[in-house]
Amino acid sequence: MMMLSETPKNNKLMTRRLMSSIFFSSSKTLSSSYSFPSSHTSPSTPRHKFSETMMEENIENAESIISKWDPSSSSNTKATSLFQHNRKEAKDFLMSVRGLRRAMHFLISENSMSEKLILAQSLMQIAMKRLEKEFYQILSENRDHLDPESLSGRSSSGSSNSDCQDEVQSDELEMAGEAITEVERVSALAMTDLKSIADCMISSGYGKECVKMYKIIRKSIVDEGLYRLGIEKFRSSQIHKMNREDFEHMIKKWITATRIAVRRLYSGERVICDHVFSASETIRESCFSEITKEGATNLFRFPELIAKTKHSLDKIFLLMDLYEAIFELWPEIELIFNFQSTSAIRLQALSSLKLGDSIRTILSEFESTIQKDSSRTLVLGGGIHPLTQSAMSYISSLADYNTVLSSIIINNPSPATSLPLPESYFESPTANDGTAAAVSVYLAWLTLVLLCKLDSKAELYKDASLSYLFLANNLHFIVETVRTTNLKHLLGNDWVLKHTKKAKQYASSYELMAWTKVFSSLPAQTSPAITPETAKECFTRFNVAFEEAHRKQTSWVVQDGKLRDELKVSIAKKLIPVYREFYDTHLVMLTGEKNLEYLLRFSPDDLGNYLSDLFHGTSTSGSSTSTSSSSLLQLGGCLPR
Repeated sequence: MMMLSETPKNNKLMTRRLMSSIFFSSSKTLSSSYSFPSSHTSPSTPRHKFSETMMEENIENAESIISKWDPSSSSNTKATSLFQHNRKEAKDFLMSVRGLRRAMHFLISENSMSEKLILAQSLMQIAMKRLEKEFYQILSENRDHLDPESLSGRSSSGSSNSDCQDEVQSDELEMAGEAITEVERVSALAMTDLKSIADCMISSGYGKECVKMYKIIRKSIVDEGLYRLGIEKFRSSQIHKMNREDFEHMIKKWITATRIAVRRLYSGERVICDHVFSASETIRESCFSEITKEGATNLFRFPELIAKTKHSLDKIFLLMDLYEAIFELWPEIELIFNFQSTSAIRLQALSSLKLGDSIRTILSEFESTIQKDSSRTLVLGGGIHPLTQSAMSYISSLADYNTVLSSIIINNPSPATSLPLPESYFESPTANDGTAAAVSVYLAWLTLVLLCKLDSKAELYKDASLSYLFLANNLHFIVETVRTTNLKHLLGNDWVLKHTKKAKQYASSYELMAWTKVFSSLPAQTSPAITPETAKECFTRFNVAFEEAHRKQTSWVVQDGKLRDELKVSIAKKLIPVYREFYDTHLVMLTGEKNLEYLLRFSPDDLGNYLSDLFHGTSTSGSSTSTSSSSLLQLGGCLPR
């Protein structure tokens, strides 16, 4: 601990400090503490005598209590803390210093060579040594009670007090009563005592010693807090070499640590600093800046290092978590580090938002991956394409980050300019505010890019009906993903209704093309007037057409149970009643015909059983995957849960 020495050199230094403190104090301080005698007042007037007597009493009173607490004495007070021993006496000690300063004001104006002034100077030096020791003890012994994390909830504003007034304020002691915890009570008392001592030392010209001690101790506490949070100095080379698990763990740990550091550690330190040095804005700024600058700069440098590394599609959600943390904390960072001397910290935190550039690059790569998927491998049975599954999983996860996305893409050009697609494909979802609209339009655009790619893949099927079933399957999957995720709130109910209708149109087109031959094998109107030969031909055509349709479509796939049942019911409603009427009408006519069981091998009830076999696919259905979609398929295990 720094202590004032008693060398002649330091005596002269002390005198200069006190003279400077006295003559350069504000006029308000001078007028409140002492009124200089008028030039018209004779030194021998009663008023002058009264003032002189008062100043002598101030020195005598100060000598009594200051000598008692002389840290150089051999008494038991040398090892005792004044502020812990007797708070009333601590208050009297501070008041005596104030009275001593008044006396010195008076003596300097009357006789700067007075022996009483020399005594007062000596007492002031002893008092400063005692206060310096008390300041150190309170800071050191209350490290836990003055933990910034426990004080971060308090206001950082402090009332300025340029003298030793309101030293041990009774209202603050009452505030530390039953309404708050013991820890809060002790920390409130410690902060009050530190402020009282700081005010006295600064107003007496000893602010430098006080401030230096404060900076050293408080910086060690803040640095220790960062160490406990796991904050360390990273290098770009370290980050490049990390595997995905370590990378994810590191980012999650940084996010948690930074929220605590900003909202508790730095916020609490600002509260303490502002309170203790409320008398001087310059000192407040100097202390807080020196205590926090190194650690905070290193803390906020981490996202910038991450932004400079090469990123794959699967890392976007970790980067958005990181971006969101900085974006969310920025108002608090700006408020806590609002001094001019901490502008470098603000700039470092602001530069962390460059992560947005990395995220935009990955989003562009994601869109490009969909557009450039050139695989011609068909999904067997017209099932859901792996590209559809992985892309919609990715897009729906992006929707969970709509606040982050809005700040990243709000100023970007419209996505409609990046691909020459027909305008009829693209309709902007409606949203109440511009921020949500920007995200909605962007995610609708990504979904549109996927739909267009699926259109081109549907053309690869040689069977037109299977092509429509493929589109119905995939669009239904997309609509269900939108409907059951946060995408619904962003794309809107109108989008869902429009694309649900489109999926039903695809399903209807599939039915029409897949079952037209079966439907047309039966006469439009059942009439008993037709000949048995004509009836036999109708049954034969129906048998061939139905068997062919059944054989093909048992290998086709409809993965969604609801859609599968809807298709079966729709086909059954159109087919079975017509066939039943034809069957019942001509069954008697054909009785006695040879091979009747072969000719009438499908009863109306059989048709329902056969239709139930449809759309379950074979054991290999849907197993074909796209080589060029592999980068998207790998995202399945990387999306946020």
